[in-house]
Amino acid sequence: MDMPSLLLATGGHQIEAAETLIEVGRFIVILFAARALAELMVRFRLPAILGELVAGVLIGVSGLHLILAPELGGQLNAVAEHTIAALAHVGPEQVQGLYDHSFSNLQAVAKIGLLALLFLTGLESELDELMAVGGQAITVALTGVVLPFALGTAGLQFLFGVPLLPAIFAGAAMTATSIGITASVLGELKFLRTREGQTVIGAAVLDDILGIVILAVVVALAGGEGLTVGPILKLIAAAAVFVAVALFLSRTAAPAFDGLLDRLRAPGEVVVAAFLVLSLSCFAAQAFGLEAALGAFAGGLILSASRHRHAIEEAVKPLVALFATFFFVLIGSGMDLSVLNPFNAANHEGLVMAGFLLAAAVVSKVAAGWSYISPGPTNRLAVGLGMMPRGEVGLIFLGLGTQTGVLGPSLEAAILLMVMGTTFLAPVLLRLVLADPGETGEAAPLAP
Repeated sequence: MDMPSLLLATGGHQIEAAETLIEVGRFIVILFAARALAELMVRFRLPAILGELVAGVLIGVSGLHLILAPELGGQLNAVAEHTIAALAHVGPEQVQGLYDHSFSNLQAVAKIGLLALLFLTGLESELDELMAVGGQAITVALTGVVLPFALGTAGLQFLFGVPLLPAIFAGAAMTATSIGITASVLGELKFLRTREGQTVIGAAVLDDILGIVILAVVVALAGGEGLTVGPILKLIAAAAVFVAVALFLSRTAAPAFDGLLDRLRAPGEVVVAAFLVLSLSCFAAQAFGLEAALGAFAGGLILSASRHRHAIEEAVKPLVALFATFFFVLIGSGMDLSVLNPFNAANHEGLVMAGFLLAAAVVSKVAAGWSYISPGPTNRLAVGLGMMPRGEVGLIFLGLGTQTGVLGPSLEAAILLMVMGTTFLAPVLLRLVLADPGETGEAAPLAP
């Protein structure tokens, strides 16, 4: 039922009350479930985003049907539907109509979370640390992008008959590395300031840059650019130039930004100025035919050299923590995990596909640890494992792939399990390998 019909069927006050109850109720369900599961994961020393994903699965199409995108065609949880109907004095069928109509508001909040998360990723990119370990980080990063992309794309095509564009999207989702997860574990184990630790962080920075460029190109292809050489080369060139300009501006425009920020006196000047740069970067990316996601990342890169960088991080992180929660929960809520039910023979190929993606994701990143030349003894396994977690960056690929409609249910679930598997395994395996760095005798301190 559309909105004009609803307004004719009931009074405006009841409609407004029902809409408010629906939207606020969704926020309560998402934040409560996400926080409860995130707290549980953190207590097991696992990344909080795994909890947010699982929360989405539990309250989404595979669980309680409390968060349900209209395009999934499912029926809203009956208890929730009748409760809102009784409180707002409208019919249950009208609640479903209002729920579907207002779902775009929730998606808009999740989009803010996605862009803010990418902005923070760019902001936290340690470009100086990338330069400090130069060639080693570049070699690890290139291997860690090319190998999983090639393995994922070719394997899905030739082993499972997946069409080229979805296979490319899945391969692209395997390229990036989660800086936050790896840095957290390496820091906890006092391994971050070793040459291996800095190689991992430097390579992860470059991984993110290359991964976001690939993402911008693949999403554009999914939007109808076509798999022909000309448009692909044009998109790659445009994305590369856009990132290059952002890196140039990080050295030249950051001082001007700092000077402006020093003159501002009104409360909230740091976060407002940062989000203005974020918005301008997203606008510029879209104006040049690229994805807003690339613009958000570039905006963070531009401010990564700012004197106020740490103040910006402190101001932006709470907003990212809030809004990105909606993004991760929505990803989980849209995953139909029934396609991975092992007792249904029709799902066996999808399960094998998920296993293949996880194995390829692990092997390809671990192999990257052996791809560089080191002047002395080095813990290559630690480097490879440090590159393994896809974390939030892999989920960004999955979220945009789902939005474009390129990925089928089986491939969506397989990518989700790959992201969750690598994100879960990496911290566990790193703690095992680096339980006592002093015993290995291989961790080389980074020269001052």
